[in-house]
Parts: sequence; structure tokens; C-alpha cells
Amino acid sequence: MTSVLLMRFAGPLQSWGVESRFDRRNTERAPTKSAVIGLLASALGRSRDDSIDDLRDLKFGVRLDQQGRRMTDFHIAQGRKSSYVTYRDYLSDAIFLVGVEGPEELIQKLVIAVQSPYYPLFLGRRSCPPEGKVVLGIRQNKSLLEALSEEPWLGSIKQVKRPDNLRLIIEAKGNESNVGWLKDEPISFSKEHRQYEYRPYAERMIAFPLAESTEAQTLHDPLELMGGE
Repeated sequence: MTSVLLMRFAGPLQSWGVESRFDRRNTERAPTKSAVIGLLASALGRSRDDSIDDLRDLKFGVRLDQQGRRMTDFHIAQGRKSSYVTYRDYLSDAIFLVGVEGPEELIQKLVIAVQSPYYPLFLGRRSCPPEGKVVLGIRQNKSLLEALSEEPWLGSIKQVKRPDNLRLIIEAKGNESNVGWLKDEPISFSKEHRQYEYRPYAERMIAFPLAESTEAQTLHDPLELMGGE
């Protein structure tokens, strides 16, 4: 029997790189499977050399509830003879609904681990910690597509205009039509031999959920404390 774990990824900054060079660290528009598997492995306390085969078998999907804004930070690095500029891309004020589907026993272990992680959790990079509640819960007797489609919207009308539809990116089979490929299927996180493969995914637009979530949103409003609007 399978279950679906739903998580909320939100924070001031997120970064989901796939193929980045040293001088340019880019970001995808949504969390990648390799980053989410890495987050789950960290929560479980696994080292980079431990097996991730059970986590790789999880079906992965993400809904873009608040797409955020892309921003670029730059750093000046000093070499032996000269200095040079490196660039790092981030997503600012984005909110994603992330889901993984797998055996119920494994999903139960992941819920406990993410709620009390062995290692700190990051949204793509160490400089990007999550904000607010991460675990939304387990959805049983539903497919990953159903769980992602039916969950209340996680965005905030204070930040963005409520969209008519939401973009959903979900794992697909290679023989389906309108399939894209992304090199974010992790084989090994070992520092000596990191390895990734291409993974098929499908995109679709889904109708906006009827309800708006309130349980996961933070009540902290710094402008209110400053007397702002």
C-alpha cells in the first residue's frame, strides 16, 4: 500500500540547481528530485556514501503555488593571480507544494525524520533554510496527482494575485507524450563520485483548489511590528 507525503517549501530564498558551473550557479524554477531526495536523506541521518535506492524509487511531484522572483547574487573570488566574479541564482519568496509517493512504512519514517531531522534542512543550498511548517501530512488512498491537485493553495493573496490555475510538474514515464527530461535523478551523492541520470517529467495546469490553506502560513509580519501596511 502506498501513501503520499506532502511538504511545504517556503523561505526568503531557495535555489534548485541542476547543471551549474563554478562561476555560475543557476536555479530551476521549482524543486528538483535530486534536491528533495538529498533533503530526505539528510533528515534520516544518512551520509553522502549511504545508499539512496529506496528514496530514488519514490514518485516525485511539485506544485508551483507562488513562483517567486528570480534574483542573482554575485561574489568576488580571489585567485592566485587575479580576482573573478561568480554568480548565484535564487528564487525569492517562492512557495511550493512538494509530494513524494511510496510505501506506507517508508513514508511514515520520512514524516518523523523531516519533523525532527538528524541534519539541518535546506532548500537547495545551506544559505536557504525553510520557513514555517514543512510537513503538511500524509495523504492515504490518493495518488500523487490527486494529492497535489486537491491540497489547498499555500500562497498568500497579500503577496501575489491569486492565480486562476496552478502549474504542476510530476514524474512521468518516458513513453508518454509531451514529456521533458531533466538530469536530476540521483544515483550517488558521494563527494568522490556524484552521479545523476536524466528523468522524464510532465507538466500540466490544474484548476485552482477551492480552499486556501491557513495552517502552514506564518503569523509573523515584520511590517506590522514596524507600523507598516
